[in-house]
Amino acid sequence: MANLDARVTAVSRFFATPAFPEGTGPDYVNAAIVIESAQSPDELLRDLHRIESRFERRRETRWGARTLDLDLIAQGQIVAPDAATQTLWRDLDPEAQQRATPETLILPHPRLQDRAFVLGPLHDIAPHWRHPLTGLSIAEMFAALPQALRETLRPLAET
Repeated sequence: MANLDARVTAVSRFFATPAFPEGTGPDYVNAAIVIESAQSPDELLRDLHRIESRFERRRETRWGARTLDLDLIAQGQIVAPDAATQTLWRDLDPEAQQRATPETLILPHPRLQDRAFVLGPLHDIAPHWRHPLTGLSIAEMFAALPQALRETLRPLAET
């Protein structure tokens, strides 16, 4: 049984959002957490994948339907594997994004700035975190999204 060697320090609200890519399944529930961990990014990602496996996650189709999707979006100011690779993947056009799969972990996540379902929850808990290469904060990236994308986030009722 995989256990994440980390301490949770913040948890966002939970949001219902359309499946991504649109039309690939029912709505998802998205949230974000901030953790403290001494693990390397690769170790953290390995443990996240082990947790996904416990929930029967299968990685058969890129961006396919999934039972659980745990992503490592960023780890402090780490850029991995290097600035050139992160920038290359961040700047890929949408068609290439669907075809290509990186062979290594890329941090910060190269699609971070494009996805309301990532930025919305992060805005709850880390609005001032700044991308180490672009210098933009989560709040600035979220505000730069088209209003229609921001409106896809539907906060779930708190219990």
